[in-house]
Amino acid sequence: MRTLVVIPTYNEIDSLPHTLEALHQWVPDADVLVVDDGSPDGTGQWADARAQEDPRVRVLHNPEKGGLGAAYLAGFREALAGDWEIICEMDADGSHRGRDLPQLLAAVRDGADLAIGSRWVPGGAVVNWPRNRHLLSRGANVYANVLMGLGVNDATAGFRAFRRTTLEAIHLDDVESAGYCFQIDMTRRVKDAGLTIAEVPVTFVERELGESKMNGDIIGEALVRVVRWGAQRRARQLRSLVSR
Repeated sequence: MRTLVVIPTYNEIDSLPHTLEALHQWVPDADVLVVDDGSPDGTGQWADARAQEDPRVRVLHNPEKGGLGAAYLAGFREALAGDWEIICEMDADGSHRGRDLPQLLAAVRDGADLAIGSRWVPGGAVVNWPRNRHLLSRGANVYANVLMGLGVNDATAGFRAFRRTTLEAIHLDDVESAGYCFQIDMTRRVKDAGLTIAEVPVTFVERELGESKMNGDIIGEALVRVVRWGAQRRARQLRSLVSR
């Protein structure tokens, strides 16, 4: 199944070369779409030069920094305009290991509509994470599951593989989430569509180069949106009970 890996970038000139090398070491036939948000450090220009040398690499330039969600949505639309059958999400900073990508692809080939690279299932792990990040991720997933009933151990994970038909089914034009909660939003949309979600254990490695993009605004957006989605879910359940 022809595969496209979408990699959003903002100031990842140090990490991106290593990420692409590892990705193609483990999945040589995968195409890559780098979606650069106008990185002032030259990441976009480096990616352009790499694309000139390697036909597996493509680059999409956003004129301004629009956030993780906007970058992925732009990449998904580009993918759906082509003929790729599996579309993946992968971080540029090396936290998602190329060696784990074949497992995600295998899960989709075996029937999953969405395969999530999960840190919080047996066999999953995190490496070199500070305690506050560990607690934040664990807490966010408990929070999302309590409010929304997702039934997924790692709804905030950003290492994913979608079947093409999955992205075609979930109305991407309605997605507005920009940051940390984008992954939760996509998870709930796949679940609400009645599609199959598989969690594959992966090892998440804290970045060694560059700086994390996590900040208070991103966390705040996630808190507010998850409460809203949870309230909408409860309202649907109540309407269903009343109509019986």
